[in-house]
Order: sequence, then C-alpha cells, then structure tokens
Amino acid sequence: MGYDTQVARALRPPSRAPFVLVGVMMAAAAFGGYRLFQELQKAKADARAANEKAAAELVASTAAQKELSDKVEKLEAEKADLVSAKEDLSKEVAAKSGELEQLKGTYDKLEDKMKDEIAKGDISLSQDGGRLRVGLVDKILFDSGEAAVSKRGEEVLARVGAVLATIDDKQIQVSGHTDKTPISGKLTGQFPTNWELSTARATNVVRFLSEKAGVPPQRLVASGYAEYHPISNNKTAAGRARNRRIEILLTPSLAPKAIDKGKLTAVAERTKAAEPDPKAKARAKK
Repeated sequence: MGYDTQVARALRPPSRAPFVLVGVMMAAAAFGGYRLFQELQKAKADARAANEKAAAELVASTAAQKELSDKVEKLEAEKADLVSAKEDLSKEVAAKSGELEQLKGTYDKLEDKMKDEIAKGDISLSQDGGRLRVGLVDKILFDSGEAAVSKRGEEVLARVGAVLATIDDKQIQVSGHTDKTPISGKLTGQFPTNWELSTARATNVVRFLSEKAGVPPQRLVASGYAEYHPISNNKTAAGRARNRRIEILLTPSLAPKAIDKGKLTAVAERTKAAEPDPKAKARAKK
C-alpha cells in the first residue's frame, strides 16, 4: 500500500504554482519598467520645457537689457543736447545783451550829434527792443516839393551817416513819407503821385549815405510809403508837417547764420543709434 502511494505521487503531474509565480513576477517587472520608462520620458519632457523656458527668458532678458541700455544712451544724448542748447542760449542772451548795449551806444551818439535838431523837434529818436528809429522832418532835408537832398540836408545826413557807418550788424531801412495833400502843378510831371515823391526822397537819402557818408550799400534799403503811414492828423498844418518825413530804421541783420553740418550729423546719428532694434523688440515679445 505504501508502495502504491509513492508511485502515485511520482506519477502525479508537477504543480503549476511556480510558473504562475514566475509569470506574475515577470509581469510585475514589465509593468514597473513601463512605469519607469514613462516617468523617464516625462522627466525628459519637463527638462526640455524648462530649458526652452529658460532660453526664452534669457532672450527676453537680453532684449530688455538692450532696450534699457538704448534708452539710457538716448537719455544721455538728450542730456548732452540740452546742455549744448543751454550753452547756446546763454551765448545768445549774452549776444543779445551786447546788441542792446551797442544799440544804446548808437542812440547816445546820434543824440549827441543831433542835439540841436532834436531840441527843435526836427529830429526824433526812439528805441524799441532791438530796433532804433530816427525820424527827420522833410524841411531839414529837402526844399519844398523837391526830392534832391538840400545843402542843409547833406550836412545833417553827413552827421547821421558818420554814426551809421560804424554799425556792421544792422539793416538800415530808409523810408519816405508824405502828407495826404495830392501832388499838383508842375510837380505832377516829375511826381505823378505821393508814391513817386516819397520813394524818390528815400532813394536819394540812401544814395547820399552810401556814396558820401560811407555806409555800406548792402545794408541799406529804400522804400516809399506815400501818405499811408501817418503819425499825426493830416487835418492840421502841424500834423501834415510831422507826416512829411524820412524815417531811418535800424533792425537786426536778416543775413542767415551758417548751420554747423557736423553738429547736425552727430545729433542725427545719436538719434538713430538710440532707436530700438525692431528684430530684438520682436524677439522680446515672443
């Protein structure tokens, strides 16, 4: 009986439990490997995203730094321009003060040379800002109804011209003025209207100042206003006498000052260099 039991045990099929256990272990190992692979891939993706983010932030930071550097450079350039403009303004103020002082000196010289005529009311002087006006009634320069400068007028203009000839930075406008009385009689052949008379008188004064008193002709201007710029009432004899006059107006020279091309070029280059790079700005927005 005991023999049969042993034989039966020997003939019994082997248990499958070990194979099942091995299969379970292999499946567990495969699942663990798969999970590890997934985690590894995720870690790689996270690292790649982190690197890309860091690179983008670096580009943006570099662009922002470049833009900030450009702004600082532009502000420095603007500061330099402001300092230069301030210096130029100071120079202009000093020059203006010098011009006013010179004009005051001219006024004083004319007042001293023409004091007798000023006292009689034949000559008037007025100063307004950078302009000086000399008014001369017609009777001290011309004979009645004449445009040619009289002998007395030549003596008066010689004294005025001696002062004007020393001024080199002013335009000198000589203007002729009449009263409202129309030209009549034989004078109409020579002067059809007050326009011709006023212009002829101004032109003759300009010629005398240039040819006899040494005033540079390029600074002289002659003009005629006829009766259209009165300074008094034409209804009275005294008013008409005041309106018949020659005015000499000194104004700042109209000659343009030369522009420093080098300075303009430097400013343009600084402005262009301070402008942000469009490509860098586009990268910074990404």
